[in-house]
Amino acid sequence: MKKNSITKFICSGVLFVLFFVLIALIKSYDVDAIGPESTSIGFSHLNLAVHNIFGYSKFWYFLTEIFGLVAIGVVLQYAVAGAYQLIKRKSLLKVDAPILLLGGLYVVVFALYGLFEKVVINYRPIIEEGAEHVEASFPSSHTMLVCVVMGSLILIINKYRLQASSSDRLLIRIIAAVIIVLTVIGRLVCGVHWFTDILGGVIISGALLCLFSGLLDKTTVK
Repeated sequence: MKKNSITKFICSGVLFVLFFVLIALIKSYDVDAIGPESTSIGFSHLNLAVHNIFGYSKFWYFLTEIFGLVAIGVVLQYAVAGAYQLIKRKSLLKVDAPILLLGGLYVVVFALYGLFEKVVINYRPIIEEGAEHVEASFPSSHTMLVCVVMGSLILIINKYRLQASSSDRLLIRIIAAVIIVLTVIGRLVCGVHWFTDILGGVIISGALLCLFSGLLDKTTVK
């Protein structure tokens, strides 16, 4: 178990490094003013080529928005479970460790969302309906939210006690995995992100999930 956790921590570290390398390349490699309002975009030829292939799709945009709401629903479910334990046991330290760890993961995700709204790496390839100006685009926060929330659900569902059979748990893991795949694909083809935005969202999600999985291996349920 200890060796397995160390491997996951190393994997997390490698992915974090790759994420920051990607940021450095986006800010320095093949930068050109191809975005709306003449915004400069890294990997301009690659990003523009991929964007031109898929264009804009309302269907995929709407579908991925639904998946985002599903992810928020999962967050709220575990938040309620944690709040119930806190009230019943009257101590934060007595809340099940996996729930606390999951809460910490969610906090990090939302903190990263806020950070990259302020620290702009790339701008969107389109000005969305209702927006006055082009908005921050990297990493795809939608991709990050769904990948991390549904990925952590897959990881925690066997670790944390649920009133569900093994077949039900397997079904939940399959559905969560399908949602992740469709979100990554859908967020790319719907046209509101550049390819490197999606790539960044996947890499940072992988880094967070590897770290979460390594820490989860060390937890116990009271």
